[in-house]
Amino acid sequence: MKQLLVRSGKVFLKEVPAPVVGPKNVLVRVERSCVSVGTEMAGIKMSGLPLYRRALKQPHHVKRVIQLMRDQGIARIYKQVKGRLDAGVPTGYSAAGTVVAIGSDVQGIAVGDRVACAGAGIANHAELIDVPVNLSVVIPPSLSFDAAATVTLGAIAMQGVRRAQPTLGETVVVVGLGILGQITAQLLGANGCRVIGTDVDPGRIATARENGLDIGIDARDGNLVERIVKLTDGIGADAVVITAASSSSDILAQSFQACRKKARVVVVGDVGLNMARADIYTKELDVLISCSYGPGRYDPIYEEEGADYPLPYVRWTENRNMSEYLRLLATGRVRLDNMIQEPFPIEQAEEAYGRLSGEGAKPLLVLLKYPPREGAEASVIQVSAPAPVDGRIKMALVGPGGFAQGMHLPNLQKLSDKFDLRTVVSRTGLSAQSAAERFGIATASTDYQSVLDDPSIDLVLIATRHDLHSKMTLAALKAGKHVFVEKPLSMTEEGLDAIEAFYAANPKAPLLMTGFNRRFAPAIVAAQAAARGRTSPMIVNYRMNAGYIPSDHWVHGPHGGGRNIGEACHIYDLFGALTGSQPVDVQATTIVPASGHWRRDDNFVATIRYADGSVCTLTYTSMGAKNFPKERADIFVDGKVMVLDDYKSLTVTGGKGDWKSMTMEKGQYEELKALADAFKSNGQWPISLADQVAATRVSYAVERQLFE
Repeated sequence: MKQLLVRSGKVFLKEVPAPVVGPKNVLVRVERSCVSVGTEMAGIKMSGLPLYRRALKQPHHVKRVIQLMRDQGIARIYKQVKGRLDAGVPTGYSAAGTVVAIGSDVQGIAVGDRVACAGAGIANHAELIDVPVNLSVVIPPSLSFDAAATVTLGAIAMQGVRRAQPTLGETVVVVGLGILGQITAQLLGANGCRVIGTDVDPGRIATARENGLDIGIDARDGNLVERIVKLTDGIGADAVVITAASSSSDILAQSFQACRKKARVVVVGDVGLNMARADIYTKELDVLISCSYGPGRYDPIYEEEGADYPLPYVRWTENRNMSEYLRLLATGRVRLDNMIQEPFPIEQAEEAYGRLSGEGAKPLLVLLKYPPREGAEASVIQVSAPAPVDGRIKMALVGPGGFAQGMHLPNLQKLSDKFDLRTVVSRTGLSAQSAAERFGIATASTDYQSVLDDPSIDLVLIATRHDLHSKMTLAALKAGKHVFVEKPLSMTEEGLDAIEAFYAANPKAPLLMTGFNRRFAPAIVAAQAAARGRTSPMIVNYRMNAGYIPSDHWVHGPHGGGRNIGEACHIYDLFGALTGSQPVDVQATTIVPASGHWRRDDNFVATIRYADGSVCTLTYTSMGAKNFPKERADIFVDGKVMVLDDYKSLTVTGGKGDWKSMTMEKGQYEELKALADAFKSNGQWPISLADQVAATRVSYAVERQLFE
């Protein structure tokens, strides 16, 4: 399918694999999409800035990149960042079209329905979009795709009006009469308010008057505040809704000064927020921020999982705002006919954006249209010619996210004499296409089944979110594919039981390897060598200064499984590798949080006793300082003390075997090499099935004790 992307201050069209519908989503063939004059043009402008200027505007990202460079090396992280920027980023967040497929868990929407869709990174400018059900609403029969494609803008305006809480007869000022201001003014009029609109563009004021604006003021003429006060009989406005965009804080100051005592000021647009206390204190003004489309926005449980908020308690969610806006359009209470122009075909997108960035009067609304095209729904795209069939391991990567692109793909390039990475699969076609182009992979796809059906694929590398691991692993094994799956092997005991049962019934089944990379780290290999031939059990004290992650992060949710199952499983496998033994007892205790700031799996101690008498303890905490090393371990055995420092060094006291590196070396490269060697020799698995299962079951035992 064709998708519009942004790179280096410009938009360009790219052919990418079409998405496959998710279980809680609807797949929509787009008829129209709406260009956001403010948000999108700001993003395009930002993409055209040199890296150092973007860094100045986004210092929080810079801090993260600098830390990654310290840990993983400057060259690796620079290539990763540059690769992402060069690939382009999707744009668009408001669209309308026809449903062509629905997920297994979707209710209330059927194939063939006309729907309007919202969401940045979801309702993209693309021929097909995979949209969560709560970000989709059915279009009234009488409403055109053109009008319905503005659904996101309408929901944003509606949420701003709801935050203002207008009442019948109040005077409300709308600052900025772009498309958001135009819709806002009409919604306020429908609420029975007297609406004053102001803008620097006389044409926009005239359009708003045609649509029912009571009074229009050219912001360039005289004292705006004085005029508003006079128009309100010296009282001042009851409320102000700011829909303008400006880096200046003057707009905010003027809005305060134009208000009566105890009025409300709602910020919808992107304006400077430096406030003078005197402007708001004596009048006791309420300053409110409007969050996008309404309640549910940025809540993954609502948006991604499809869980609704009960209507009696949350009357207006983002989905209900979207639906109500479409109803108002259909009944004529809100009109766009004097703002909508003939849509541009997607092939002319550059011309459409040029209209918005050029000199002179700019249109209030720009729409893109998508004529039917054969082949648009193809979920597999040939990016380059595949390499000739040779003795290398033919593999597919599923889930080319940040970790896979930053770690696995560069390592696979280094091991190109052993692996032939032939295809890459992702939920979004763009990420698969970008990874394929960047790393020379022949095929990009959004269809996992196509990998399972491909007889040329020997090995599947699964690097998706955690909740998909066991299901995808089992499907690949049943298809006769060898599997390398990132940790955890399974988030649930049921998933692990199914994998064990498969191997019990199929002793000669394909190889399975979980990405427990730490056991392959050079420092750990050195520690094993130093302890070789030991005559006593060992004691291992491992400390993980994991850092705080907010409770609404995906790691804690249904996709991640929490920090114990999702991350600490690494260390449980490492304990098994160091001891060479199986766990026989697990004891865990946690800090019971007095508030919701920490979860029970954020700060805990787990002690595992092994069959050979060894005792290993993990102290896992999110309470430590960020600038302290993340992982340290003390290993006591046979009169030796080995100290592991963040996989940058191993110091052996009482023996030999010190090791040191300038960057973290956690074994990701070495685990892939070990995997290739296992294929070459057709011999022993790099990690036995028993060890993989044991580490996973330890995480379950710890989890039960943390939450009991």
